[in-house]
Amino acid sequence: MYNKIILAGNLTRDIEIKYTQSGSAIGNTAIATSRKFKSATGEQKEEVLFIDLTFFGRTAEIANQYLRKGSKVLVDGRLKLDQWTAQDGSKRSRHSVTVENLQMLGGKDEAAPMGDNGYSQGGPSGYDAPSHDSYSQPAPSAPKAAPQPTSNIPEIDINEDEIPF
Repeated sequence: MYNKIILAGNLTRDIEIKYTQSGSAIGNTAIATSRKFKSATGEQKEEVLFIDLTFFGRTAEIANQYLRKGSKVLVDGRLKLDQWTAQDGSKRSRHSVTVENLQMLGGKDEAAPMGDNGYSQGGPSGYDAPSHDSYSQPAPSAPKAAPQPTSNIPEIDINEDEIPF
């Protein structure tokens, strides 16, 4: 049998990353996709679908570093059915996607994370874009201060050649 799904859309929340005891990363988020169509009456309608995404390993770490809520992405992976019993005893289920490949879409402002000084730490294309806040850009010759970690998530220092997509 064949289980493959390809989705393009915007992330509905930041990546939530956790690490297993063996040190493997697991990232969770969701994607919103939409389609526009005309109804039988000729009325223009839009259907929006929200699907949970799970990333593993290096892909989870890269997604956590470069993607934020609203980032445009193209993912492909396996469709998975999650089933559980709710606290009220009712049976619940939802579909999710286990991501195998990730492609970042959109502009440079959407893909780069922001450091403490309001400037990106270098996105997948090596650019340095100012944040959406009203920070002034330093002179080109001014060195940037190293960003200080704000949480227990390790900083990932990679070159463009190391990004697998």
